[in-house]
Amino acid sequence: MTSFETHRRRVHDTSRPVRARHAAFRTCVVSFAPYGFRATYHHLCRSARIPADPRDDPASLIRAVEELHAARRLWAADEAAFMTRRRRQKAVGRRHITADGGWRDGGRGPGGSLAYCPDPERHPTEPLPIVLGRILRSRVPAAAAASICRACGSDAGTTGWSCGHYLHRLCARCGVSLGSQETATDRAVLAAREERWKEVWRRAV
Repeated sequence: MTSFETHRRRVHDTSRPVRARHAAFRTCVVSFAPYGFRATYHHLCRSARIPADPRDDPASLIRAVEELHAARRLWAADEAAFMTRRRRQKAVGRRHITADGGWRDGGRGPGGSLAYCPDPERHPTEPLPIVLGRILRSRVPAAAAASICRACGSDAGTTGWSCGHYLHRLCARCGVSLGSQETATDRAVLAAREERWKEVWRRAV
């Protein structure tokens, strides 16, 4: 599988058709999607102002992939530091990871997300590097993990949102899922969400 950097370079390559550059941007989001693919894609389209027809502003694809790249660099640096710490800990016999309130205590969410936003249109609005930095620095005790949002740092309460399979408790301030429970499948909700996603994907909303 080709790397994030390979596809990032393709986004920058002005000799390629804009449609191909958009496809490369999409693959970058598949590779690194802090909010989950759909919400990360929506965020970047809004943040970089990608028009319905990217040919009207090809530079918007570069703005989008560079915002994603900046966030990914923060995550990669955090991963490298973590692996260095783990090697040192293992060298002195500490085989198990000790919970410290950091984001790794809860593991990654669906699709490898760090702050899963199941509703594609509800997610933090600040630039990704700012939100990622806050998540990586966050320290939230286990007892408060269900109420304090790492992405916005607030305890603003939650709102319910159904995807048709699960009922999510979303941070009322930024839309990050703070927990979910499985529900009976609601096919009407599933169909409505998929139709809405088609509009989001086409940047029609």
